[in-house]
Amino acid sequence: MIIDNNISLKPYNTFNVDAKAKYFAEVNSIYELKQLLNDKNHNSEKILILGSGSNILFTKDFDGIVIKLNSTEIKLISETDDNIFIEADSGLEWDGFVKYTISNGISGIENLSLIPGKVGAAPIQNIGAYGVEVKDVIESVNIILLNNLDEKTLSNEECKFGYRDSIFKNELVNNFVVTSVLFKFSKSNKVNLSYLPLKNSFVGKTESEITSEDVRNAVIAIRESKLPDPNKLGNAGSFFKNPIITQEKYDTLKNEYSDLNGYPESNSKMKISAGWLIEKCGFMGKRIGDVGVHEKQALVIVNYGNATGNKIVEFSKMIQNEVKSKFNIKIINEVNIL
Repeated sequence: MIIDNNISLKPYNTFNVDAKAKYFAEVNSIYELKQLLNDKNHNSEKILILGSGSNILFTKDFDGIVIKLNSTEIKLISETDDNIFIEADSGLEWDGFVKYTISNGISGIENLSLIPGKVGAAPIQNIGAYGVEVKDVIESVNIILLNNLDEKTLSNEECKFGYRDSIFKNELVNNFVVTSVLFKFSKSNKVNLSYLPLKNSFVGKTESEITSEDVRNAVIAIRESKLPDPNKLGNAGSFFKNPIITQEKYDTLKNEYSDLNGYPESNSKMKISAGWLIEKCGFMGKRIGDVGVHEKQALVIVNYGNATGNKIVEFSKMIQNEVKSKFNIKIINEVNIL
């Protein structure tokens, strides 16, 4: 295990923002991770666990140690007549895991295809797309607590999953490392076409004719048609969460804007598109210097060249303020800002 110092983080974040880490280490096992965290030369440093850097925005150098987990093992834990249990290491690319499940005849996360990031980040953010959230298939999450290096397993319930939320962003923030995730897949899973644009990809077909691989391919096509490739244009995907508003407020907006779509969150709440709000405020394709909103997806803020993290934050606040002014709705960052 090599510990480097004064390392540029530009290759390690999809916004392509230049920032430096005081120390940087890549670890390949739980043993190496604990060895590093016990190292008397570094155990007093601030710690940042970095996955793909696909949901993070650096606004300054990181005055501590950045740790990248490289373990990528997938293990079949058990199988019953109804379910199959698979454990995946946190360093595994998320979409690689989705591809693995499809190729092995396992369904349940095909709607989450092409989401950037690592398996270890999936429960933290409770990633979701096209009518599916990862909490729906998580059995438990294995972690190491940073304050005492104890290994612990949290059940699905103990993870306190919410919309793009979990215990890891609240009670356990800055005090854990996800080492692996145990997934529970039902053998009777049916394709989920609750998201209208996805359903429209299969006009003329019945659900029984549609496979999980078909859904994966359709999701990939939709995402690639409207989301920029971070390898070509710096971005972190959706910058904002979709807001949840009251049914009453939704009905009022719907009367004024017939093109507004909402998705029931509860009996009295509706989730609406932050992208729709941003587009209505005139930000689609808007650019100031090297920062702008993508021309095909208003939820995505992009770095066109050498934008700093602070310039991107400044631009995001301009969007938030305009949405608040026009609709009296607060949109919240999905991207973690450091």
